[in-house]
Amino acid sequence: MSGSRKRLPRRIADGVAVLIAAVVAFPLYWMVLSAFKPEGELLSSDPRPWTWAPTLDGFRRVFTVDGLGGYFANSLLVAAAVVLLSLLMSFLAAVALTRFRFRGRTVLLLMILVAQMVPVEALTIPLFFLMREVGGVAPAFGLNHLGSLVLVHLAFSLPLAIWMLRGFVAAVPDELEEAAKLDGASRARFVWQVLFPLVAPGLVATSVLSFIHAWNDFLFAKTFIISATENQTLPMAILVFFKPEGNDWGAIMAGSTLMTIPVLIFFVLVQRKLVSGLAGAVKG
Repeated sequence: MSGSRKRLPRRIADGVAVLIAAVVAFPLYWMVLSAFKPEGELLSSDPRPWTWAPTLDGFRRVFTVDGLGGYFANSLLVAAAVVLLSLLMSFLAAVALTRFRFRGRTVLLLMILVAQMVPVEALTIPLFFLMREVGGVAPAFGLNHLGSLVLVHLAFSLPLAIWMLRGFVAAVPDELEEAAKLDGASRARFVWQVLFPLVAPGLVATSVLSFIHAWNDFLFAKTFIISATENQTLPMAILVFFKPEGNDWGAIMAGSTLMTIPVLIFFVLVQRKLVSGLAGAVKG
């Protein structure tokens, strides 16, 4: 009897976890289901959570979009650049904020924390004018260029990445660095050959967040890439299915489903490090 009582809280927790997982997964299920539904079922006033007549028509219409391959390449280029640059810069910043003592360090940490609280929508218009001015000095990073998307996503990815990696770097004991110095290792060698591999789980966790933020972006791609269609990203390809006479929901859901595939592949590749990385970030 006592054993059943002890297991009851665990069963309740498991049930709540399953319920939350179902709530989170249901929109994804509905998106994939809608991608395979025929048009008649999509427009039906009595929607059902299944279909007996799956079709690939939505996917066929997506693949007929002009320049789809270019949109995919642009999204991949922007996301890869943001991930690599944010990993490098956030790692070095986390090392500096953790291993060094300098004036203004606490203020800088607070500024990084506050930067995460500013809503993206509030900064869109100021960033538009900023990118327009930047284009006059460095055209590759101005409006209608992919460089503007890389800069903006990098600015929004760095605060969270720095804050997460700071906990991982702080978890590495100072005695390890002292031992490396006794073995003749320079500070740079310790950072790249000892510290960098030790914080790999944190690097993976931050890379996933940076990749998702850049890959799924629609707001900045719509705002900064105005007329250069050759520099538009994948979410812009789905925009062509929103029409005044009626939205093509089958193609929209099919395109959204295709967009999730690279994210899933990225998750599969880094899943072993991801869980420990997120757990370490919470502890840090």
